[in-house]
Amino acid sequence: MNATADNGGPPGAVRRERSVDVLVVGAGPAGLAAAARLAAAGAGTVEVVDREEQAGGIPRHCYHAGFGLRDLRRPMSGPAYARHWSDTAAGAGALVRTGVSVTGWAGPLTVDTTSRDGLERLTAGAVVLATGARERPRAARLVPGTRPAGVFTTGELQQAVHLHHQPVGGRAVVVGAEPVSYSAVRTLRGAGVEIAAMVTDQPRHQSSWAAGAGARLHRRVPLLTGTTVTELFGRVRLTGVALRHTDGRTVTLGCDTVVFTGDWIPEHELVRLGGITLDRGTRGPAVDTVFRTGAAGVFAVGNLLHAVEPAGTAAREGRLVAGPVLRYLSDGRWPDGQLAVEVDAPLRWVAPNRIDPRGPRPPLGRFALRTARPAGRLSALVVSQDGRVLHRERLRRGALPNRPLYVSADWIDRADPGGGPVVITGQGD
Repeated sequence: MNATADNGGPPGAVRRERSVDVLVVGAGPAGLAAAARLAAAGAGTVEVVDREEQAGGIPRHCYHAGFGLRDLRRPMSGPAYARHWSDTAAGAGALVRTGVSVTGWAGPLTVDTTSRDGLERLTAGAVVLATGARERPRAARLVPGTRPAGVFTTGELQQAVHLHHQPVGGRAVVVGAEPVSYSAVRTLRGAGVEIAAMVTDQPRHQSSWAAGAGARLHRRVPLLTGTTVTELFGRVRLTGVALRHTDGRTVTLGCDTVVFTGDWIPEHELVRLGGITLDRGTRGPAVDTVFRTGAAGVFAVGNLLHAVEPAGTAAREGRLVAGPVLRYLSDGRWPDGQLAVEVDAPLRWVAPNRIDPRGPRPPLGRFALRTARPAGRLSALVVSQDGRVLHRERLRRGALPNRPLYVSADWIDRADPGGGPVVITGQGD
């Protein structure tokens, strides 16, 4: 270990310098699963850093069931799922450090950090970015009005209720109707809060039939579709929200709590600071089918790439990135000149979004997509390059925003390595 006077910290501060074989940034399911697999595979010194005080990511404050079914084949609560991956990573030999913030890059594979232990500069043989995603808060949604207490995202609500055991209010409006919105409803009801309404600008909810029917029939939660929140009221505490329907009608709904749910955005600040190419659709780093970014030695996994997929999907990507990382540590090879994969409206994004026609297919042999608006009459997805159709696939059901949509990767080897971008479009009846 070396210690040098720091150029980026306070005057006189000393920044310790260390090296590790693999540095994982982010201790959610994707980062912990990656660290566990890499440490178990003998990747050398594997270190995970996370700015939060507890490892596990979003699941650690999701007290409902439903975790673990996809990847561990058993039902678990969010905190139990978070503990599983934290314990697995540590048990495999990875060092998991919390309360550590990465503040920037000091080189292609070197980052600066700050923590209660001081300043550090970490150089790695490979870096895995697993910084996840977050819900867009009220300010970023440009909702005007006062700034009273009682305004949350789902994550803030769950932390207040489950981690800090704080009262959150008596009557709430939930903005959004996707799976995480129904998690917010369960948290509010568990805290004894009446739900005045769920509000979505879409023509229907975007969760499962069971979740929608359960909230409407069992919990008697009204769902207001085609409706947006246009203003918040209240000085010290929220007293109500203004709603506008698509037909122009407006109404004020009394409440002391509002929860803005979903509308996920990747935590991509470190990617941006590193000058790593971002995908214009996902707004996360552009990656190929084995999670390689545009910067040699830097990989990315989890919901940083596709805000947002279930925790089990993120953990699976964490496990799968281990092989490519080990190969890079062994041979140092990094591709260039890969083909971009893009989408046309109403499709919003595709992940992964770079391919090598001679390379491997993505996990599960498919690409994930999202649509920006309801496309109930969308009957097929067409993959083409320079006007040449590479693949056509029928859809079994219409596409909805915030719901997964997939297209097979069987066409990859038919793409021309010297051609233009591959484009995925939706086709109606």
